[in-house]
Amino acid sequence: MIRKARLQSGLTLLTETMPDVRSVSIGVWLRRGSRDEPARLNGISHFIEHLVFKGTETRTAREIALTMDSIGGQMDAFTSKEYTCFYAKVLDEHLDVAVDVLADIVQHPRFDPVELERERQVVLEEIRMVDDTPDEMVYDLFSDRFWPAQPLGRPIQGTAATVRALGRRQLLSFFRGSYRPENLLIVAAGNLDPAWMRQRVRRAFAGLEAAPAPGLGRTRPRPRPEMPFVKRRRGEIEQIHLLVGVPAFPETYERRYPLYVLNAILGGTLSSRLFQRIREERGLAYTVYSAVSAFADAGMLSVYAATGADTADEVLRLVRDELRDLRDRGPDEDELHVAKEHLKGSLMLSLESTSSRMSNLARQEIYFGRQRTLAATLAGVDRVTREQAHAVAAELVDGRRLGLAAVGRVERLRARRRELAL
Repeated sequence: MIRKARLQSGLTLLTETMPDVRSVSIGVWLRRGSRDEPARLNGISHFIEHLVFKGTETRTAREIALTMDSIGGQMDAFTSKEYTCFYAKVLDEHLDVAVDVLADIVQHPRFDPVELERERQVVLEEIRMVDDTPDEMVYDLFSDRFWPAQPLGRPIQGTAATVRALGRRQLLSFFRGSYRPENLLIVAAGNLDPAWMRQRVRRAFAGLEAAPAPGLGRTRPRPRPEMPFVKRRRGEIEQIHLLVGVPAFPETYERRYPLYVLNAILGGTLSSRLFQRIREERGLAYTVYSAVSAFADAGMLSVYAATGADTADEVLRLVRDELRDLRDRGPDEDELHVAKEHLKGSLMLSLESTSSRMSNLARQEIYFGRQRTLAATLAGVDRVTREQAHAVAAELVDGRRLGLAAVGRVERLRARRRELAL
């Protein structure tokens, strides 16, 4: 059973009881991500995510790690474009410890100057790692040009220049303005007692009530996508990494189900058009897939492929042809059926763990402000018709040009912008 409570402090608590398991996953979710940062502070949310683990007023970084290791628990965090999450997974008998540690790191981080500088180097190494990872680099490059000079297009980890410029005072100010009760969700799923959880969270997060500063205001201008055509030469990379994309729907858009079905047909499964045609029939790529990136007020349908410099133009042509065919003719009934069954099966399997149930609860609350049952979601997928999937394809690609980002030996890529017109 799912329960929602609004605590006096302003915190929102969501719990789901799963009595047949022995674990509990708990997360502290901040309704802020990289798109809520000013340009000069790009990367500050991600930097803070790192720093809170480096010690609190009562625990060192080593003590935080030892506490979780001593109970066989797992703890980690991540930052996205629109939210930040700190989470732990423990045996139900150790839930009290997980609550205590998570409450400590998000309320009482020290931001020790020595640890700050040490962690700054870690983050800079992470940025270098992304620059050395072509599939991540091409996504960041595409996003930067797809949403130019807009927060949604900036890299989550920031840039080397912005991270180097972040001072302790800026970090503290941003932390205090963001980590406010009204911006936080506490979400737990597993073998738990909701009444006990409510009392324990109220006590553990009591320190948030005394903070006098107002919460960080939501100033999110609606993103305006542009169609990029950008190539970045990386001569040391053997392949050309391609990302092709078009604007799509926001997370809450009513026609998101036909979009998800369309994505599965295009390149979201092993039997999808792109995987079969580009990898299985032609042998042109080891990795090729399509994906939907959906945010509160924007979205993108993209195709990624890594291929040889001599075959990149052929891969682009095949991607363009499949998009054009879906726009003009739509899917057939057989592939529609396979795509729907794949989505339903994947969803049901993904929700068998406490961690995935916890994440699902949080995302539903962040984007919809309510909980949608699994049955309702499955019914939404089931209701998708061939005509609806075809209409979505026609809306997304008709009259548009494909955006493109390419990384690698791009001097061998002959494609021009006009050749990507659909």
